[in-house]
Amino acid sequence: MEQNRYGALRRRILASMILVPALPFLIVAGVGYTYFMASLQESTLSRLVRIMEDHKHMIESFLHERQSDLRFVADSYPYETLIQRGTLRSVFEDLSRKSTAFTDIGIFDQHGLHVAYHGPYKLAGKDYKDEAWFKSVMEAGVYISDVFLGYRGTPHFIIAVVKETEGTPWVIRATIDTSLFSGVVETVRIGKTGEAYIINAEGRFQTQRRSGGALMESDPEALVYGRPPRVVRTFTADDVSGKPYLYAFTGLKNNQWMLVVRQEKSEAFEDLWHSSIIVMLVAVAGGILIVSIAFYTTNRIVTRIRRTDSEKKELGQQLVFAGRLAEIGEMSAGFAHEINNPLQIIRAEESLIETILDDLQEQGALKESEDLAQIRDSLRQVHIQVDRCGEITQGLLKFARQKESCRQPVDLHVFLPEVVGLVKRKAGVEGVSLSLDVPDGLADVQADPAQLQQVLVNLLNNALYALAEKHGSSGGELALEAKSTSNGKVLLSVRDNGSGISKEHMEKIFTPFFTTKPVGKGTGLGLSICYGIISKMGGTMEVSSEQGKGTTFTIVMNAA
Repeated sequence: MEQNRYGALRRRILASMILVPALPFLIVAGVGYTYFMASLQESTLSRLVRIMEDHKHMIESFLHERQSDLRFVADSYPYETLIQRGTLRSVFEDLSRKSTAFTDIGIFDQHGLHVAYHGPYKLAGKDYKDEAWFKSVMEAGVYISDVFLGYRGTPHFIIAVVKETEGTPWVIRATIDTSLFSGVVETVRIGKTGEAYIINAEGRFQTQRRSGGALMESDPEALVYGRPPRVVRTFTADDVSGKPYLYAFTGLKNNQWMLVVRQEKSEAFEDLWHSSIIVMLVAVAGGILIVSIAFYTTNRIVTRIRRTDSEKKELGQQLVFAGRLAEIGEMSAGFAHEINNPLQIIRAEESLIETILDDLQEQGALKESEDLAQIRDSLRQVHIQVDRCGEITQGLLKFARQKESCRQPVDLHVFLPEVVGLVKRKAGVEGVSLSLDVPDGLADVQADPAQLQQVLVNLLNNALYALAEKHGSSGGELALEAKSTSNGKVLLSVRDNGSGISKEHMEKIFTPFFTTKPVGKGTGLGLSICYGIISKMGGTMEVSSEQGKGTTFTIVMNAA
């Protein structure tokens, strides 16, 4: 009945605390998200249109300046002067000082004959009266061609201007450096995938495309654009590879060319996607926060009502558990005493058997034989095993009798060999070479022997695990060393040639519950407890490691 009352109360409070703030939050978040995304998308398209218009203006200015250069030459020099030997060379050099856009320059009479030329090709004397560009410039007065091959056989385009002298027309023509012009067009850099290029009315590249497309090749996406518009237009479409792009395009050169700027849609709207993700994360985080606060507050309200009974029950359980631990300690001491009694009897009987055997041999009743040797070997084994059992029971008694920490002088010449003896057998089984170095005259340390033993055994066992992981059953080396420091303290080091500790783990190595061992192989409490024990005894503990080469734990203790 009481549980049902608490449950119903908890549900009512929780529902109220979630619904009241959640409804207005969702409405505001939804409306804000819609307007924000629309604004951001419009901003992205406006930025692309602005870039396109600026680039269009720059390209048209470039072409207009080149026309003005030729018009200036035509207005500044008479026809007869320009066709004289060496004049065009001087004119070309003057033009090159202003701009390196021209690669050659030539003069044509009214019949299309190339009467003067300066450049890298042998074009003087060529007849161009039937060429489309010559007919166009004679009709329009000025002409900018598409990229074509012509007599020279390489892709290029020209700018030509008509000038009349005493009623007789003549043409000055110059070739534009295609690579320089392509560079002007390709200066658009929008992210990693943005690119700009020009195609003509037939859909052929007039400049190279960064993502693939040589001069005069057909643009595979040309049919998507339609006719060149006079204003900038944008749309999204997949290219021939199926990758979605955001396109912006507009007309150039009286709509005979089309300037195209495109960028992968994923990159163009990258800010939009990022913002969308951020908004969604904020909304989710807000919802989680509302629910979390609701659960937290509800639980605190209900928990306060029930806290008194819960604390009483928990205290009772702790007392029972503490009593059981005390009983286990007393029982372990009793077990050790009970085991010691039969061990003493076995030892006495073993001594009696040895005495009887010696007496019988002295009397001549027993002679040396293989059976007698086996009996004596068995008695020696009995003696060894009894000693081992005695060591185990003594250790159990020490554990049961442990009380508060008691620091005292510890002779490391005696203490450290005992510590090594605790793990020596395990090291031998795992094929690890275990060494101990304690120099003569080493000062005693001020420490609790039991706790210091716990620390060193833990470090040695950790090292054995690392050695087994790297070397298997052979090749492992483990060293326990002690030495004095220059400031009068004693340094203990545990060094191995195991797998080492990574840099990201080094910072957390003494953190409680942190462990690099697999599940079931460690709790992560060992090193943090060791660090705390050494600190309480007035010492310091550090670690240095190189991954793949080994680890060294260093303990510095105060001398006694």
